[in-house]
Amino acid sequence: MLADTATIYIEAGNGGNGLVSFHREKYVAAGGPDGGDGGNGGDVILEVDDKVSTLADFRYRKQYKAQNGGDGKAARCSGKNGEDLVVTVPIGTLVKDANTDRIIADLNKLGQRMIIAKGGSGGWGNSHFATPTRQIPRFAKSGTDGEKREIKLELKLLADVGLVGFPNVGKSTLLSVVSDARPKIANYHFTTLEPNLGVVDLGAGNSFVMADIPGIIEGASEGIGLGHEFLKHVERTRLLIHVVDASGIEGRNPIEDFDKINDEIKKYNPKLAEKKQIVAANKKDIVFDESIYSGFCDEMKKRGYEVFEISAATKLNVDKLLKYTSGLLDTIPMPILAEDDSDEEKIIKFEEDEPFTVRRENDTFIVEGEWVKRLIGSTNFADNESLQYFQRSLRKKGVIKALEAKGINEGNPVKIYDIEFDYVR
Repeated sequence: MLADTATIYIEAGNGGNGLVSFHREKYVAAGGPDGGDGGNGGDVILEVDDKVSTLADFRYRKQYKAQNGGDGKAARCSGKNGEDLVVTVPIGTLVKDANTDRIIADLNKLGQRMIIAKGGSGGWGNSHFATPTRQIPRFAKSGTDGEKREIKLELKLLADVGLVGFPNVGKSTLLSVVSDARPKIANYHFTTLEPNLGVVDLGAGNSFVMADIPGIIEGASEGIGLGHEFLKHVERTRLLIHVVDASGIEGRNPIEDFDKINDEIKKYNPKLAEKKQIVAANKKDIVFDESIYSGFCDEMKKRGYEVFEISAATKLNVDKLLKYTSGLLDTIPMPILAEDDSDEEKIIKFEEDEPFTVRRENDTFIVEGEWVKRLIGSTNFADNESLQYFQRSLRKKGVIKALEAKGINEGNPVKIYDIEFDYVR
């Protein structure tokens, strides 16, 4: 089975912490603050690489983490930035948020890069906090955490033309005679399990990629069999060639078969049903009932479809089908499943969590959140100036206002992780 989906956990590097340090030099009694800044954490980057063709490697490795930034050093020396982690993916990879299933990016160009998780920023050293009135700051800022997310990777076939139709109508045979693809061909009444791709070369630089989309069965749109796994591959193609066994040799009604396939496609995604279709009435060489064959062709033409009476096995009229297909592709752009698809490296911004939350347990008010956690890490509670900075930050960010909205009274205890104090207006 083609490895075409994977869910992985990605984590960018954390920023390094700023340093509390003071200049030390012989004969200098009171050197000023010289703590350096922490380095930035490394990003996690997805990059399209033509050396990768499946998502199989993601079955064995599920977690990817970039390097943390180094802590600041004395003498105003900054910590080292963490190295980025580049994760290679095949061309045609759709990236989704695993929690919301929202499409983040459509990676369909070779070399395309996307920053999927941004590294944390390095914290400031105490040299940043020196002022004329605060000449000996004994506190620094902690680095911020890198982004952490679970994402879903979904590989879409990058084919210009998709062959659709019931199993055993001749799709695999047609692909084999027009390209270098070598799909398994047999008189099976169940669907091929793997999509097959082949390059159709018409000479003079005129070529396109054709995919044998595995046979769709009734109920595929509801997930029966492997319906969802196959139908999604139709989304990428620009043009569909609907192959129908119109010979009547098996006693089937080709018009009904045609309608059932399109009905499953429409149920799965109505937009897919709007794709341009060419009808290939196959098995012209072994027509069992001429009235069935001609009746099908006439009905398709009445509906406005371009119909080609072919025999994939003997290559009858196959060249005409390919030339028409090539000309039609020149008028159809490649579909893009995400809104933005420029060549520039993109940074994906996820919805940020609330900077803090306030809840009440009996008479104790509990404040939690990534922002307040970082603030505590940056605060030296033994230093009066650092404590004042902590209090001003709580008020400026709106924590005090949120506590008052929850009904806090004078003397009520406030707990912020390991720190606990009584509220004073």
